[in-house]
Amino acid sequence: MLDWKQYGRNLKNEFKDLGFGSKVSSESKYRLLNRDGSFNVERDGLSFFKSMTLYHFMIRVSWPKFYLIALGSYLLLNALFAVGYLMFPSDALAGTGSTGIDSPFLNAFFFSIQAFTTVGFGQLTPVGLGANLLFAIESFVGLLGFAMATGFMFARFSRPHAKIAFSEEAIIGPYNDGKALMFRIANARSSQLMELSAKVIFTCIEDGKRHFFELSLERSSVTFFPLNWTIVHPITDNSPLAGRTKENLKESDAEILILLTGFDETFSQTVHARSSYKYNEIAWGAKFSNIFGINDQGKITIDMHGLSDYEDKEIDM
Repeated sequence: MLDWKQYGRNLKNEFKDLGFGSKVSSESKYRLLNRDGSFNVERDGLSFFKSMTLYHFMIRVSWPKFYLIALGSYLLLNALFAVGYLMFPSDALAGTGSTGIDSPFLNAFFFSIQAFTTVGFGQLTPVGLGANLLFAIESFVGLLGFAMATGFMFARFSRPHAKIAFSEEAIIGPYNDGKALMFRIANARSSQLMELSAKVIFTCIEDGKRHFFELSLERSSVTFFPLNWTIVHPITDNSPLAGRTKENLKESDAEILILLTGFDETFSQTVHARSSYKYNEIAWGAKFSNIFGINDQGKITIDMHGLSDYEDKEIDM
């Protein structure tokens, strides 16, 4: 059962809503923060073009979608210009007899590619004022298009962002002479992170309203992050988790929100990572397994595959 006196004391240190809106977030049927750090919020009433610029969309979209969009745009533009060339008389493109292609559209399409990329094999040439004007316009569009694609590629490669691997589950298990909430993280990139700090927030619904509490950590920051880091919140009498059970966390739709901030040495910029654990992603009475080892050269190794491994422990919860 919930200790209401302790709950009242915890209200003094309560976060009001963190920007989610305590009333609104209590009505949501989804987790507040996805495991990948994205928010479960949809904006209605705004068109796609108003809510996201082309730049932001091309930067945030996945690499496979980025390449498909770039290729599709390239083919579509050349097809449109090919149709434009076909609107002129049949002799607007000279040299079609030497291409070995009987289709007027394909001849115009491949000539469009030559104009768009400014390659120009010299086999096909525009004839007449109209065809030459369209050729000039397409060359200009091609230059702009490749400049934009190059800019998007550079921005995607140079955009700093942390890739932190989180353990699949958090655990509540033995810690010193008591118990603690713990989860494990590791740097999933070869780049070096420094001055990494963590903020962990416990949120639950009580009395029809969602409440937020910042959890005190055994260590809230590390100067270097070459290995893994087990982030620990000791469950003391003053902890918002004190007296809570697995059933209580489920009834209150509890969620653990995590914000990590660090300095990426490669980009010389501050990077962030977010994630969360729902009540059903917390293992009770467990202890993380050891993932450290020593290789033949005497260097410390980390088994990233075992980041989420834990052992069940007997503990009075």
